Amino acid sequence: MAYTRLYRNGGLEAEDFPIEEVSEYIKDPTATVWFDLCTPSPEQLRTISEELGLHPLAVEDALHSHQRAKLDRYPTHLFITAYCAGLARDSGELTSYEMNAFVTSNALVTVRKDVAFDIGQVVARWDDNRDLARSGVSFLLHGLLDYVVDTHFEAVQALDSEIEDLEDRLFEDRPQDQRIQLLTFELRKSLVNLRRVVLPMREVINSVMRRDLQIVDETMTPYFQDIYDHVLRATEWTESLRDLITNVLETHLTLRGNRVNTIMKQVTSWAAIIAVPTAVTGFYGENVPYPGYGHVSGVISSIAIIVVLAAALFLIFKRRGWL
Repeated sequence: MAYTRLYRNGGLEAEDFPIEEVSEYIKDPTATVWFDLCTPSPEQLRTISEELGLHPLAVEDALHSHQRAKLDRYPTHLFITAYCAGLARDSGELTSYEMNAFVTSNALVTVRKDVAFDIGQVVARWDDNRDLARSGVSFLLHGLLDYVVDTHFEAVQALDSEIEDLEDRLFEDRPQDQRIQLLTFELRKSLVNLRRVVLPMREVINSVMRRDLQIVDETMTPYFQDIYDHVLRATEWTESLRDLITNVLETHLTLRGNRVNTIMKQVTSWAAIIAVPTAVTGFYGENVPYPGYGHVSGVISSIAIIVVLAAALFLIFKRRGWL
């Protein structure tokens, strides 16, 4: 399904009209047109390219997935690639959805690679800020980029919460080492993927705001500056999370090593205690006379020696914290 909208003189004049009518609307310099394509075919993009005069390289990038987040400048238009992001709470896996946009003087074309990219959220932002519609394409582009950057910020915040929960699990009485290790590596992978999505957006927003491009007018400049501020905060947050997840991994390995040392101390202590009765009974089991040999007093003395020595060792190891 294709979504379309026509703005004229700051007001929404029409929507959900056939894409074939776009070429007629864009001839009017007072009109601003937006239409959305989800997983379009090469033929559809070529048709749009001919109507809007899009560069073949930009169309080629729109057809191929896994492009780096970027802004390319062409003589008649701009081409933007960006990703919205989301973090799965249960698994810690990051999901991202690619979006391409062609920006002309009075038209915005969004090309989504996946239906999971919620274009409805973008439309809702436009409806909530209708008083800015007079800014034309600048207004439409702001709503799109604002939604994308907000998903980055939410993903970073969710990742931060997951790392904090992981830190709490490290110090549980009975930590699940395998689960912690798997979750740690999954969060590290998600953080790496998130940095690939977030960091290039700083360059994208900064380029959009350049005065020589004449995309952002004076009215929309503070709003794009706000987006840029969010991008900087998300970028700094991801950098701090990289150090934090590294500390979590190192702490986990250290705690495992400490627990192994504690277990070895306990095993060694109990082995020393068990060695006492073994040594005493072995001595009294020799086939030679000894004090109390053949009498009940010998059994009593051997038992007393075992109890006293074992208790003494237990108390010594207990005071040292080995048991």
